[in-house]
Amino acid sequence: MPVRTLRTRIASAAIATFAVAGLLAGCAGAPGDTDSGVTTLRVGAVTAPATDIVEAAGAAIADGYEIELVQVSDYVTINNMLAAGDIDANFSQHAPYMTEFNEKNGASLEAVQPVYNFVIAFYSKTLTDIGQLPDGATVAIPNDSSNTARALKLLADADIIDLAPGIDPYTATLDDVAENPKNLQFLPLEINQLNTAYDEADLVFQWPSHIAALGLTPQDDGLLTELDDRFALQLVVPSAEADSSATKALIDAFTSDEVRKVIDGNETIEAAF
Repeated sequence: MPVRTLRTRIASAAIATFAVAGLLAGCAGAPGDTDSGVTTLRVGAVTAPATDIVEAAGAAIADGYEIELVQVSDYVTINNMLAAGDIDANFSQHAPYMTEFNEKNGASLEAVQPVYNFVIAFYSKTLTDIGQLPDGATVAIPNDSSNTARALKLLADADIIDLAPGIDPYTATLDDVAENPKNLQFLPLEINQLNTAYDEADLVFQWPSHIAALGLTPQDDGLLTELDDRFALQLVVPSAEADSSATKALIDAFTSDEVRKVIDGNETIEAAF
């Protein structure tokens, strides 16, 4: 299927996802509500295993606090909610993604604790080896700058493309692709829309938490894989709350034995604390 047709189908799905996310955001109340002396800390997450980690942290949070999981459908909305004060923290992103959001939106979010790292991979429905990648293949990659760079670096490390000499691979854009011998056709998409491309694109970059919905894992199905500590998933709060007692309680809960048990039980992630 032509890239343009595939892009149109995925864009329609994205509109539906955004509408659901907007409803979720509209239902949020004032953050930090208290009940009988207990402070409720609302923590946003998008999908498992991040949602499982939030629930485990809720079981470990210190007396005087409780954690309410707020599940949100996309990564932009969850940061907008945190910046607006509709939630107290989120657990959905790595620091480079957060930095990009801050710069684009004039926000002041801060990563206060890495919790787990995860194996990232490229997947294919039709290929069993990356050496089979055909000329003119469609390659679906994330459309945010930090994850675009991560995907391009992975392709460059495998000698599938070459990046411009002297470029920092962690900041690479499609304009920095200097050599593309297979004439790959790149299809940039939101992270939570990349699964939609799996049936028709030749190669799809995806987080393990999302590709799991297709019954795939990076260990068993990834054609190219990478584990990089700078992309560990972080607990994120408003910068003004980074040193607060509530954030200290969250950090303790997110680095607890209860959380480590969840991490150790999932083969696609590893503890970052």
